[in-house]
Amino acid sequence: MKLLQLIRFKNLLLIALVQILIKYALFPSLSMFIDGTSVFVSTTLDTFQFALLVISTLCIASGGYIINDILDVNADSINKPDQLVIGKHISVNKAYNYYMIFTVIGVVLGFYLSHAVGQSSFFAIFVIIAALLYIYATFLQQILLVGNIVIGLMVGLSLIIVGVFDLLPAVTPQNQYLQSSMFEVLFDYSVFAFIITLIREIVKDIQDVDGDYKAQLKTLPIVLGINRASKIAFVITIIAIGILIYYLAAFLYMQEIVVVYFLITVIAPLVYVAIKLFTAEKKTEFKKISKWLKVIMLLGILSMVIHLLNK
Repeated sequence: MKLLQLIRFKNLLLIALVQILIKYALFPSLSMFIDGTSVFVSTTLDTFQFALLVISTLCIASGGYIINDILDVNADSINKPDQLVIGKHISVNKAYNYYMIFTVIGVVLGFYLSHAVGQSSFFAIFVIIAALLYIYATFLQQILLVGNIVIGLMVGLSLIIVGVFDLLPAVTPQNQYLQSSMFEVLFDYSVFAFIITLIREIVKDIQDVDGDYKAQLKTLPIVLGINRASKIAFVITIIAIGILIYYLAAFLYMQEIVVVYFLITVIAPLVYVAIKLFTAEKKTEFKKISKWLKVIMLLGILSMVIHLLNK
């Protein structure tokens, strides 16, 4: 159970759910009529290969969580002593072994998949992700905002990678427009995931300010103060709301069910989060905001099912 806690199994389940929804809800939702025939998006991965892609992603993410906890043990002992695993339930050496095992499995599966779809260069994606997670834990998280942005990019990339392996190898001159249209939709979802994650990372830094300060990290609330950091998160949230409203009005206005879904489950909660960010002062308040952002992320991703039902 402590290993599951160490690798953030709840977060891993969310990643797996997102990738499954992309494959089996989002991709089948887009089709076009060509010469009187309904044409659907073409995909490359069979069920077994897709399962390997999910496992590879989860393994590399697990390695990232482990190495981050190893190097953050001093800060975590202050920020969340009750949740501390490294050095308390699992030794540092054993944690390093787990990190290597998960990372190697993830990269090896990525190597196999890249050759299975006939795109050996795609293997570099897995190596880059694994390397970035290590560099983040050892260096990047100490640089103002850079660490937050990197984590946001990693979350967004966990969506994009499904399109890279499932859509791109299946592109032909005949289906290029349809495939690129679906990839654009997937990219839009990844941007949504990036922005919500960026806001949440800033909020988590505010929660962890005491331990991060003693660990000499240069996070936004440490450099600028908690009040200014929360106002920056507030501004990013307002920008996210604006982008979503524009997107709904410009591209989805004909799909009333989708518009109503986003207004109720994503935009309205984001407005609530923005208000709380503007007024929050206590750590307990920021902890609730962080949980709200996680729920908003999940509800936003679940809209893929609405797209499929509204096809």
